[in-house]
Amino acid sequence: MNMKSTRRTAATAATLAALTLGGTLATTAPASAATTAGAYNGKCGAGYYVQDWTEIRDSARKTIGTVYVAYSRETQQHCAVLVRTNPGTRMFMEVTLDTAPSSGKPERDYGSFSSYAGPVYLDTSDFNAQCLEWSGTVDIYYNSVQGLCS
Repeated sequence: MNMKSTRRTAATAATLAALTLGGTLATTAPASAATTAGAYNGKCGAGYYVQDWTEIRDSARKTIGTVYVAYSRETQQHCAVLVRTNPGTRMFMEVTLDTAPSSGKPERDYGSFSSYAGPVYLDTSDFNAQCLEWSGTVDIYYNSVQGLCS
């Protein structure tokens, strides 16, 4: 086996691993996609697969947490959970999941946590012409995303 074919085999294996983890390829670089999917670790429960995520960064642009949005075909619910990059001392954390443009009732979990906030669940069985909006806060740092539109 030559060097070119070895690289192609490794790239194919990485792609298959990403597909197996989340059902779709992530929009980030392959190395961070594998790390990100691994940090989620099934916190929403059996049958949920990660559809998207957003990172929360501190003032030095260092990732301190990630909000994962997962979906279950069986329950027709979306789930969001915020996972700290480096669990440790308890600090304020919040995860929120809602629909947009017309907001329903936002689902949220907040408090003083050492490793993650959530999971929170949103019934999306009647999800016509809507998008999801999710956000997370770790200490004073916040990020919000709107996406996964129907």
